[in-house]
Amino acid sequence: MTVHHELGSAGWIRRLTPDPADASHPPASSAATITEATERLGPHPVAWAVAVGAALAGVVTREVPELGGGPAPFETLRMGTEAATLRALLLLADEAADHAVPEESLLGDREFARRRIGLDKVLRGIRVAHAALVRALMAACQERTTSSERAEQFRRISELLFGFMDEFSSRMTAEYLAEHDRWLTSGAAAREETVRAILDGRPVREETARELLAYRLEGRQLAVVAWYDSPAVDATSELQRLAAELLHLRGCSSTLLLPTGRTTLWAWGDLQAPYPAGLPGDHAYPEGIRFAFGSVRDGLPGFRQSHQDAQHVARIMRISPGGTGPVVDHPDVGLAALLSTDLPALRRFIRDELGDLAADSPHAEQLRRTLRLYLRNERSLMAVAAQLHVARNTVTYRVKRAQELLGHHLTPRLPEVMAALEAARALGPAVLRPVGDGTHDDPFHES
Repeated sequence: MTVHHELGSAGWIRRLTPDPADASHPPASSAATITEATERLGPHPVAWAVAVGAALAGVVTREVPELGGGPAPFETLRMGTEAATLRALLLLADEAADHAVPEESLLGDREFARRRIGLDKVLRGIRVAHAALVRALMAACQERTTSSERAEQFRRISELLFGFMDEFSSRMTAEYLAEHDRWLTSGAAAREETVRAILDGRPVREETARELLAYRLEGRQLAVVAWYDSPAVDATSELQRLAAELLHLRGCSSTLLLPTGRTTLWAWGDLQAPYPAGLPGDHAYPEGIRFAFGSVRDGLPGFRQSHQDAQHVARIMRISPGGTGPVVDHPDVGLAALLSTDLPALRRFIRDELGDLAADSPHAEQLRRTLRLYLRNERSLMAVAAQLHVARNTVTYRVKRAQELLGHHLTPRLPEVMAALEAARALGPAVLRPVGDGTHDDPFHES
């Protein structure tokens, strides 16, 4: 039977409950951390801490964007802010509780060091999170205490959190520097610095770089950016294995693998065989892993350019995670990547060019796909019918209906419409117009 410890003058903590609108996140901390906190505080305060931890991570990434960088880095950060929030509640409940920095926060700290994020930015993130946590606790205390006890509780929050965060900052600084020293002495530092010099366009001696990296830079280069969507404890080994396997499947004789954190990898392959159109259809990928491939480029400039292509593909995949598979190639989304550098402008462009066909609905997507294939196949109804495995009359109907929904004649703006269709295919809901729930502005609503 679970026993909740008495919280004395901080009994209001036991009455903490999350706002239902903020309670959508599952815990990011370890099961042991959640179990311990639940036994001592109860499930509702723990749920409150999970919600506040997610909010703190959002505040930190807005104030210090370098600490974000995608879903997995955000989840790593959330894991740390959530664990720190739980530890703060435990200290307020019992001043004799363990003041040690949670392991989940240290994991994120090591990640920042591996990603070469400056210590000044890490400490600024801690200060931002501390201020936001104090505000959240003060607001919660205001709602759950009487006026006679409020001043004392405000004092306890300020003093205990100041002491905790002072110790927290010191421990995080020491861990960051230790991880940075480990990286410097591992031999990885020289390799990473060489790669970053090439990517930045700084002068490098190609022969020296080739020897240090043990990789041929004068061949045909194929880059890939790989990452896990979730903050696994350490996914670098698995990412390296899978990226090397995929590059070899695509005809690369040698590979260069560069982890840039616990959940992200940059990789290159020296392409010797003709580049295949695709991978075997039965190739399986672990859940939550993504591979963004660049285009094949030549030589040392191609090493940099293919990586830039892969980064653009990764951006498209993060904008529209549900609209892309686990592996995406730059030639398939290159136009969308170019157009999406200004996402608000692209949304306007797509809605202007596609009219009601820009609706985010299954029926509109079906019509867009049919029209896109129709235009790409030089208006061959038979070719589209074969690709979609439908009757020719079905294609005729869909193309006619799609052109009606455009709201303008197709031929005078054919290049613009084709560009809008390609961008809508790659980016999906991120650029499409949400469909109303049965209102008059929904062209697909049946009354």
